[in-house]
Amino acid sequence: MSAATKPTALTYAAAGVDIDEKDSFTESLDTVLRRTHTPRVIPNPGGFAGLFRLDYKARLFRRNYKDPVLVACCDGVGTKVKLAAELGVFDTVGIDLVAMNVNDLIVQGAEPLFFLDYIATPAIDKRFLHDLVRGIAEGCRKSGCALLGGETAHMPDLYAKGDFDLAGFCVGVVELKRVQKPARVRAGDVILGLSSDGIHSNGYTLVRKVVQAAGLDLGRVYDELNAPDAPGKGRRARKPSEPRTLGQVLLTPTRLYADPIVRLMRSYSVKNVVTGMAHITGSGIEGNLCRALPGNLDAVVQRGSWPVPAVFPFLQKHGNIPDEEMFRVFNMGLGYCVIVKPTFADAVAEKLTKFGERVSVVGKVAKGTGKVRLV
Repeated sequence: MSAATKPTALTYAAAGVDIDEKDSFTESLDTVLRRTHTPRVIPNPGGFAGLFRLDYKARLFRRNYKDPVLVACCDGVGTKVKLAAELGVFDTVGIDLVAMNVNDLIVQGAEPLFFLDYIATPAIDKRFLHDLVRGIAEGCRKSGCALLGGETAHMPDLYAKGDFDLAGFCVGVVELKRVQKPARVRAGDVILGLSSDGIHSNGYTLVRKVVQAAGLDLGRVYDELNAPDAPGKGRRARKPSEPRTLGQVLLTPTRLYADPIVRLMRSYSVKNVVTGMAHITGSGIEGNLCRALPGNLDAVVQRGSWPVPAVFPFLQKHGNIPDEEMFRVFNMGLGYCVIVKPTFADAVAEKLTKFGERVSVVGKVAKGTGKVRLV
């Protein structure tokens, strides 16, 4: 073969994947990750996996699990990443990623231990990636969860320019006798609702469709969105701190419930005061609260008993969305539910309020068939 016809030598970089850039980004994350580490994280420089002690010898950090059960979950952020990419804001969806996992994990009565992330991207854009990981680290820090590491997958053949995807993996621990089970719920138990911070991370395919169909401007400040939340019974509406654009409202991260719920469960280490919990995500209140119930009981939830963030009536109006569909897709202002024994309802609500939550009594448990009744 002549020199003129000799094929060009190919490299991974020429094919679109720059190993040096990826390695440089990975090495730059060490400081960000270490800010989330507790004394139970075992240093493992250059390791292929993170190391974490289930217990710790120092008395200050000892958990003394008698019959520990590991709890694990995996989740993503969904199509909210499309909105983040369009607006060029990435730290908030990093918090979303953590919240969607830890909020599921604590439903079982567990405390989060450590977190891993998976980022898939067509290009190694360090500013974008650092913003994203900073958000993930902030979510872990607020949840008392160590960010041990993760994977950045550089795949230009699979993702178009500007696209990316996220997945998160969380592991926690709970004492076996403290694992939450539907069998503990009894008729007469009180349902406490913890307010959401907005849409959280479910229903964004519909949200983006409303924005497109109604010709809404993500950069505009809409007066309707900056009005006080619609108040629930006996509750004062929350006023927004400052005017925000539609894009800023839609990118509000999922509320992290891990710290207040873990603190609540530790404060009742002997008594089983909490009989059930639910993270309100896709499928709304009806599709998630029912998962905390046994087959012979219903959750009777009173509509109008909690504050509804202004973003929900805004989307409903501009998308002409029926009530039933709104409650089936979105959390409608309730991000998390705690079912408690009636004699402890006031005390639990007071504790959660002290821990920074906005708490409403939203219903009771009654005889039924394992369903949620919105009345």
